[in-house]
Amino acid sequence: MTQNNCRLVGLTGGISTGKSTVSKIIMEKGYTVIDADKIAREVVEVNKPAYLQIVEEFGKEILLDDKTIDRKALGKIIFSNKENRERLNNITHSYIFEAIRLKINELCFDRAIIFLDIPLLFEQYELWEKYNIIFDEIWLVYLDKNTQIERLMKRDGILKEEALGKIESQMDINYKKTKSSNIIDNSGDIEYLKEQIDKLLKGLI
Repeated sequence: MTQNNCRLVGLTGGISTGKSTVSKIIMEKGYTVIDADKIAREVVEVNKPAYLQIVEEFGKEILLDDKTIDRKALGKIIFSNKENRERLNNITHSYIFEAIRLKINELCFDRAIIFLDIPLLFEQYELWEKYNIIFDEIWLVYLDKNTQIERLMKRDGILKEEALGKIESQMDINYKKTKSSNIIDNSGDIEYLKEQIDKLLKGLI
């Protein structure tokens, strides 16, 4: 993003590839990282406009006792039904993307580089363009599928078949690899990971 002399780097990956670890390392080095998932949660907090529209659309049955949205209950409604998923997206997308765009503009006034941590960057690429959120670079945290399966099994305590199903429900990470500016290989130890990040950060300066 060239506005306000600020460069925007998209940070993405696949499930269990270690994107959160990379994001943490980048922040520890003094860079600003906007967490897209955190903003997505904030816009549906109790009594915010998106929250009120979701409750009106799907009913009070999706609320917990404290009036917050029961994500599991809502998840069951949308993931089994494409039409319901689209209804939810039609409500939330404008609030989420506008909030992210405003956050970028706010931070760009006194920061030369901003990172945007987004799990579904490529899956929603047209929406980023629609809301005028343009990336100067995209960094992909990458693992080969076998290592990805092993780490997901260990992380979530699940069997191989379930881990494979979760991975294959996402966009192919090798396709993402072809669309990314830089690849961060997370198959080694933490020091190898930090070396790669340091090298990429120096390239940004």
